[in-house]
Amino acid sequence: MGRVRVDKWLWAARFFKTRALAARACDLGRIEYQGQKAKPARELHAGDLVQIKNDSGEFTVEVLILSDVRGPAPVAQTLYRETEVSREARMKLAEERKRMPRFDSPGEGRPSKRDRRVLQRLRGRE
Repeated sequence: MGRVRVDKWLWAARFFKTRALAARACDLGRIEYQGQKAKPARELHAGDLVQIKNDSGEFTVEVLILSDVRGPAPVAQTLYRETEVSREARMKLAEERKRMPRFDSPGEGRPSKRDRRVLQRLRGRE
């Protein structure tokens, strides 16, 4: 296999859940190929550098193996190699997110029986 479409490869490498999402990311300019925004039909070759921005973060990967078939995750991880700079940047962002304080708002969901009684008393309905 000499070349494959960018959207098919991104789907096969499990960066996106569906091929349609991969194509949409290309259309929105979230995929860069050799420093330029890639269209979904752009053909990839082994050894190309691709920059990917998705919900998981930003990746800069080198294409090792071409595939247009989606397989299990361990096989998909052999299709590319993430650059050291990209990996370090993602780890740094993950550490920053861990250090940020997390605020959970109490009282989410349905009120308990006790909470309902307190609310009724406050509203003067009891």
